[in-house]
Amino acid sequence: MSPLGESAIAVKLGERADEETHMKVRVLSDHLAKHPFDGMVEFIPAFTSVTVVYDPVRLFLNDGMAPPEGELRYPYDIAKHQLLAIVEQLNEGSVPEPKVVDIPVCYGDEFGADLEHVAEINGLSTDEVIRIHSGGRYLVYMLGFAPGFPYLGGMDKRIAAPRKPSPRLAIPPGTVGIAGEQTGIYPIETPGGWQLIGRTPLSLFLPDRQPPTLLEAGNLIRFYPITRKEYDQWRE
Repeated sequence: MSPLGESAIAVKLGERADEETHMKVRVLSDHLAKHPFDGMVEFIPAFTSVTVVYDPVRLFLNDGMAPPEGELRYPYDIAKHQLLAIVEQLNEGSVPEPKVVDIPVCYGDEFGADLEHVAEINGLSTDEVIRIHSGGRYLVYMLGFAPGFPYLGGMDKRIAAPRKPSPRLAIPPGTVGIAGEQTGIYPIETPGGWQLIGRTPLSLFLPDRQPPTLLEAGNLIRFYPITRKEYDQWRE
């Protein structure tokens, strides 16, 4: 564990972004969501860690432990003590089954300007890229970069593609892209250098909704192809 400024602590749970470490992240996140300790403000799951934000004043005032004689006790010490106790008693078998979210995607044409390029560099047809991409199951490791942007694991290496040498200045919301061995969905209009292969009519980020993001860390995503007509009907 390590401090992040005066009001947050990072709990590192592994060295690699793999499913074993992710399970530990999910277990701790699930526990904190159900049993926040007094003074905790929020928690932020990432690839290999969970950052816990706390209110230093509340932690200090509500701390029931007396420090050793002649020593000071800081809010970070209190937060670390609380989290160590939680981590030691976590049971990885207690995490709930992941929620599966089906994402419709209209592949190619104006929605997927780089689909043919992804197919070409991998020696595949565009139909094969669509079949492989929509045939996988993708684990949401974390959200970041932009509100609701999912970092996904599980993409087939057969459709991997490098980032573009120069990023586009504006990518429309819902656009599905590939970068290296990862795939993701742009939730809002933003610059980006990923290879664009399609677009979903679903909104991944609605600030007036609670929660505001469609996806959460720990979800499983399944993509499935739709036609342009189906895309337009969905949007209507």
